[in-house]
Parts: sequence; C-alpha cells; structure tokens
Amino acid sequence: RDFVDDIITVSEEDILKATKMVWERLKVCIEPSAGVGVAVAMGDEFNQKYPVSSGIRNVAVILCGGNVDIIKTTKQMEDIGL
Repeated sequence: RDFVDDIITVSEEDILKATKMVWERLKVCIEPSAGVGVAVAMGDEFNQKYPVSSGIRNVAVILCGGNVDIIKTTKQMEDIGL
C-alpha cells in the first residue's frame, strides 16, 4: 500500500478496444489482461490525473500474451461491435 499512488478501473469494452488497438497497430498478440494497462493509459481518468503538464512524459505498460484464446477474444470484440 505504501507504494501505490492510485488505482484506476476500466470497463471490459475498454480492455477489448485497447487489446485490438495493440494487435492492429503494434502487430503484437497480447492477451486482454495486458490490455488493461493499455486501456488505463489511454483513458480519460489517467490523462486527467496525470496530464503532460504534470511532468509525466513516459508511461510503461507490460505486455504479455501467453494466455490468449484468439477465437474467443475476437468473438467478444465482434459482439461489442469492434
């Protein structure tokens, strides 16, 4: 607890959007759990709490992909219109 600055939550839809964005733009097959960090960094809440003017210029997100079911995940994306 002493080392946590903040906790930000994101929706399942935001996670799938972020996952798809990484797949399409970075050409890296990540699992949706890795999409959580990407979704947070892309989200309004993070960008309002930590604007560029605050001095934060770089954000690191760990990307992993060992536990992705491509067929299931793409079906979930299709179900929400992605």
